Formats: sequence, structure tokens, C-alpha cells
Amino acid sequence: MNIATMPASLLNVSDEEWRIRCDLAALYRLVAHHRWTDFIYTHLSARLPGPEHHFLINKYGVNFHEMRASDLVKIDLDGNVVEEGDKASRRVNAAGFTIHSAVHMARPDLMCVVHTHTQAGMAVSAQKDGLLPISQHALKFYGRLAYHGYEGIALDLDERERLVADLGEHKAMILRNHGLLVGGSSIPEAFLNIYMLERACAAQVAALSGGQEIVLPPEAVRVHTSEQFRKGENDEHYAMVWDAALRLVEDGKPDYRS
Repeated sequence: MNIATMPASLLNVSDEEWRIRCDLAALYRLVAHHRWTDFIYTHLSARLPGPEHHFLINKYGVNFHEMRASDLVKIDLDGNVVEEGDKASRRVNAAGFTIHSAVHMARPDLMCVVHTHTQAGMAVSAQKDGLLPISQHALKFYGRLAYHGYEGIALDLDERERLVADLGEHKAMILRNHGLLVGGSSIPEAFLNIYMLERACAAQVAALSGGQEIVLPPEAVRVHTSEQFRKGENDEHYAMVWDAALRLVEDGKPDYRS
């Protein structure tokens, strides 16, 4: 969709912003498609280019399976809505702002941030040993996964400093007793990161529920596999995965690009 066919309320945004809006709306649809939603809760955000440090986040109350580019709200790092129109109707979740603004302020390399509350993610977040190296999906994050202790609903802005300190240089983190958090240098990378981490958590919950002894790969194999994943991480691969993923939500109504 080009600028000539945008909703009238968004005719003042750039082509680049509209493209990011469409991709982020598609990401919301994909999260719904894979059943990673928690009704209207949890959040996905994307940084917009420019010195203003603006980013997009979901309009509070919109179901992820119906998210549109025009439903995304542009806010600044103080949580203020910075787009034209009825700002009272463009409400965002305060807890989402706290978590996402923390990462966006501290990690300019992470253009997109995804936070989920899935059953498997919450279950692993409550397990003392966290994510176990028991599947190929989990080994993608071996040595590259952070943990942040639970401090209550993320409404206190002073938690941001501790959250980003725990995240460090990683792109994925388990929020203890809460859920999962990943970032990516692009929306396609963030999608692949959350896909792999969610699958790893689901596999762990299933394996532990079987009541049998768990097999752990040797340490050398864990490190080797993690490095194999790292070497394969590039924009070409992310684009291939993203193009395939978009076909899963292409026929959704209303169109995510509206």
C-alpha cells in the first residue's frame, strides 16, 4: 500500500513509517496466528527512524488478530502520544510502555521488541533452572539468554534500569514469573527470535510433563549449536522466513495494511 491509499488520518506519515506500521501490524497478526496472545495484553513495538526517538506500540484494547497499521500508536520515550487526532482514543498500556521504552532507550540496535505471556513461556519463567538446553530450538539461545527477576506489574519506571542491566547485550530474556521478551534489529528478526523461544519453551514443558529422565547434549555440542545459529543469522535468512510468515496472514480481515 502506498501513501496515496493510506487512511486519511495517516496521510501525513512518511512512506517508511507506513511500511514499518504495516510490518508491525503483520507481526501482531502472526502472534495471534500462533496463539501467543494474552487477550488485549502484552505488546510488540517498533522504533521509527529519526532523532525524535519515537516508536509504535499497540492501541490498548485492540485484539491482535484484528490489528491494522492505523491502530498502532506513535509515542515518545515519555509515553506521550505524538500523532495527530484524538489522543484520548489512542490509549496505550502503561506496563507496555515501561518495558518497551526501557529496551528502546538502552538498545538502539533493537528496532523491534516483542513481549509475550504464553502458557509455555510463563511456565518456563517460573522454573528455577529457566530454559534447559534440551532442544535444538533452545540451543539457539544457549549462552545468549538473559533473566530478569519479577518485581510486580511493570508500572514503576525505576525498574527500567534494572531490566536493561539484566538484558545486557542479549536479544532474548526470560522475565521471571512473567513471560518472554525478545528484540531484533528488524521486525523479521524479532519474529524469528520469538518463534524459536516460544517453541523451545513449549518443547520443554512437554518434555518435563512426560515424567522421564531428560537427555542433555554435551557442553561442547551446546556451544557448537549456538554458534551454528549465530553464523546463520543474517538479513537474507530473516527476509526468507518473514516472506513465508506473511503468507499465513495475507487473507486476514480487515487487511493489516489498512
